[in-house]
Amino acid sequence: MERKKISIAIPASLVSDTPHLREKTSKIGLIGRAAAIFRVDEIIVYPDEPKKDQKKDTDLIATLLGYMETPQYLRKRLFKIRSELRYAGILPPLRTPHHPLGNKMKDLKVGDYREGVVVTKTGKGSLVDIGVEELALMPNKKLAVNKRVTVKIVDVKKRPIIELADKKEIPAYWGYKVTLAKQPFGRLVKNLGFDLTVATSKYGVSLSKVLEEIVEKWRKAKNVLVAFGAPTKGLYEIVESDGLVLDDVMDFVVNTIPRQGTETVRTEEAVFASLAILNMHFSFNV
Repeated sequence: MERKKISIAIPASLVSDTPHLREKTSKIGLIGRAAAIFRVDEIIVYPDEPKKDQKKDTDLIATLLGYMETPQYLRKRLFKIRSELRYAGILPPLRTPHHPLGNKMKDLKVGDYREGVVVTKTGKGSLVDIGVEELALMPNKKLAVNKRVTVKIVDVKKRPIIELADKKEIPAYWGYKVTLAKQPFGRLVKNLGFDLTVATSKYGVSLSKVLEEIVEKWRKAKNVLVAFGAPTKGLYEIVESDGLVLDDVMDFVVNTIPRQGTETVRTEEAVFASLAILNMHFSFNV
């Protein structure tokens, strides 16, 4: 059975109310961790304050989420020293299947999948760092140096021999990608063509009231979007500023935290709570 693609949309202003880089890093780390726990395939960062330049915030979010998703053994090759990574040490590890703990040749098995980075090209092909003491050889393929690749182990005798792999063939969850949207949220949803879109809002209907309808659409959907509002305004306000109505843009607007005990629910809190509830009812990626 083909896996569903699960995307979540979060606002660029996610960390705008957090003054210090350390706390910003911690908040973004919670988003990445939630995405991995609930097998999210894509995190879309959308602009939600059209009158402000949000490039600095979006770059920070993308950098830290990308750093988290990258296996530890590849980070030094793919990320240069950057001010945004000053507190990267506090980011929680994902411990997903593409972040293996084994770092020796003896840990490899034929048929395993790994993430790698092309280190150099030779007459025989490309040499790829896959996180063990020997560079792996990809025969007859001369790929761009510093290119990140997903590979399959085909031999482990003298040195690892690998071939390019398609992530779709990997049975395990293999991380998320980060997409920086340039369009406002309303137009973004209309143009990306999701099969099922769910917005979270304290003004939405109780999930229990629309559960059967969502289940019916969920079974048929291949691409699903779950969207979240910002620290200072919800999705109704965000979409309204673009001249649209949230109920017209999304298939469902649901309240996943009914009778909340606080005046507001932070975006990272809403992501954990909402994905947990949806996962319980729909078993993500099934």
